[in-house]
Amino acid sequence: MRPAELDRVTVAEAADRYVELVRAKTLTGALSPATAEVYARDVATLVELAGERVVLDDLTGADVDAILLAFARKPDGRSSPGSGRDGAGPGGAGRDGAGRDGEWAGQSPSSQARFRRSISALFKHAALAGWVQLNPMTTSTVTARERGGLRAERRALTREQAQGLIGAAQALPEAPAQAGKRRDQRTELRDAVIVLLLATVGPRVSELVRANVEDFFTNDGVRYWRIFGKGGRTRDVPLPDGVARVLQAYLERGRPEMAGAGGEKALLLSWRGRRLARGDVQAVIDRVQRRVDPDQRRSVTPHGLRHTTATHLLADAVDMDAVRRVLGHSDLSTLGRYRDELPGELEVAMRSHPLLRGRP
Repeated sequence: MRPAELDRVTVAEAADRYVELVRAKTLTGALSPATAEVYARDVATLVELAGERVVLDDLTGADVDAILLAFARKPDGRSSPGSGRDGAGPGGAGRDGAGRDGEWAGQSPSSQARFRRSISALFKHAALAGWVQLNPMTTSTVTARERGGLRAERRALTREQAQGLIGAAQALPEAPAQAGKRRDQRTELRDAVIVLLLATVGPRVSELVRANVEDFFTNDGVRYWRIFGKGGRTRDVPLPDGVARVLQAYLERGRPEMAGAGGEKALLLSWRGRRLARGDVQAVIDRVQRRVDPDQRRSVTPHGLRHTTATHLLADAVDMDAVRRVLGHSDLSTLGRYRDELPGELEVAMRSHPLLRGRP
């Protein structure tokens, strides 16, 4: 039976009560002490990622998705991640390796699946105890796969979510300076370039951090990015006008001045003038996401933005071969992995059927 009244406990309070209950089960032999400590450790991580003062009942399925994916990216303290050629830090190849297209998984698939089971058990108890009205796990889209760890059932952002993120990125150059930040430490233009390139061109994150200034050129008034992809293949992708303008503004006044004198060729630099690492890119996306209206906001990875690019180009009836060339695939069949279904897309397609246009 559900309690008659909701107990609006914070995440930290719920965690303390739940861990106390779990440890009590060791006294009856229902759980081993080792298993109880695993639960306790996972619940402590949940508090860290969700925020200890957040009310447990206020967490939604989208919040749980963000927590699960944040845990998946969390570095595994039992190993020291390697450093890539570009000083990638967490983005280099460590014990768990990098995922497809360079998407780093800090925790092993088994650890990710275990963490999901742990917090699922907590929320199941919370629903029975009256700490939540609705178990947010029932609306979570992130599932644990046997290989590859936690993955959102849907990776691509919807059109509204993608437009919200792009709009926030486009507004960054005009954003007021943060208190206490010197002019040479501002990164708004660089962050805008990162998000706009990921959301509109869909490069692999490794391709983005490897990009150099000299890889961008103009031909007949159109700005192109020469992307150096897998297998030594290159592709020249034209940039949308709005993206090209922000890129030019970044090159003119947003890129650290010391880079030119020091000979650093990288497009994306920290304010100290060093090439960005793959792990830094996710932090940039998360920072820009905080500027998006909550109704349009959804946690997304660089690889999720690659899915977003493919999904919306194909949904807008862009030629499949053109999309293949933008993403840098050698085979059209590969596009199936990068294309998510969009809500209502079948209805839209049939309403605008090419054989019935212009007919009543």
